[in-house]
Amino acid sequence: MTTSLPKTTAGPETAVIPAQRSESRLGQLRHRPEAGALIGTLSVFVFFAIFGGEKFLAQAGAASWLNIAAELGIIAIPVGLLMIAGELDVSVGSVLAGSSMTLAIVSGHWGAPMIVGIVLALALGLLTGLLNGILVTRSNVPSLVVTLATLFALSGLTLGLSRFTTGTTSVAIAPDPTSKAIFGQLIGGQFEVAIFWWIAVAVAVTVLLQAMPYGNWIFAIGGDKESARANGIPVARVKISLYMASGFCAALVGVIQTILYNGAQVANGQSFVFNSIIAVVIGGVLLQGGYGSVVGVVLGTLTFAIVNQGIYFTGWNSDWAALILGVLILAAVLMNNTFRRLALSHKPRSAKKA
Repeated sequence: MTTSLPKTTAGPETAVIPAQRSESRLGQLRHRPEAGALIGTLSVFVFFAIFGGEKFLAQAGAASWLNIAAELGIIAIPVGLLMIAGELDVSVGSVLAGSSMTLAIVSGHWGAPMIVGIVLALALGLLTGLLNGILVTRSNVPSLVVTLATLFALSGLTLGLSRFTTGTTSVAIAPDPTSKAIFGQLIGGQFEVAIFWWIAVAVAVTVLLQAMPYGNWIFAIGGDKESARANGIPVARVKISLYMASGFCAALVGVIQTILYNGAQVANGQSFVFNSIIAVVIGGVLLQGGYGSVVGVVLGTLTFAIVNQGIYFTGWNSDWAALILGVLILAAVLMNNTFRRLALSHKPRSAKKA
């Protein structure tokens, strides 16, 4: 009669040495959604640190791309959540402009307290997001079409009402010290306080995705909307809330810019429409939905901002800036696709049977 070894006994074939543990950790990192975005961010940073030199690495240089990353990142994170859920929002540019003009007209042109203008500006973002969400969930019209219509409608409404109310397309404002400190302060004379708002949004959304069922709902909806609905997930409610979050964050950036620059213009914000989507895609989020991470979106935003500003520190002809930006963005996206395939094809190793 033979006896088997106790299950707690580890033979030579099952022992795990430190080197194997290290390799396992590296393998797990390679299969993370944000792995490609991390390499992309580090690559462009090193690239411009070499060719941009001390000016790029100096405090002023860091502030130039961090400030852009912060404002773009506040919008890109909720846009990324929508894309994970399988939807798009291209109305953020007009929401930013509309909220900026709302604050400037209410508290600048009419002289109402700053808090009134800020609340109305943020309310405009929430209302636009609510409208987008209801139209997308109840009409079955593609979100690109719905939010594109909102983009043009709100842009025209902002322009028309601004001219009717003030007779101009640019309105100045004199923020009070408290509003300036919260939304428009330059820390050290160079770094926007928006950086802290960006960090706060990123942390809050990360907790939402990682520690609450709501995060799983977003991924489930992006993976298969009908299966998610069949499993009791409130698909319409989740999408509407995501659109409202997108509108709110776009309005928040509008408030930040208005107070920072002491005024607003109806043309503000249009660059955010596609820049936010570009940053999200660089961060590894699938356009088809169901895949992505907040960390990846943050890294994608940093990559975009570094490339966008870094070219001007190299001393190269700025006529080539758009070409270089396009090539580097394409390279980052292709790299993300490679790591995405690794992540999606990765299956954890099961323990060996005795």
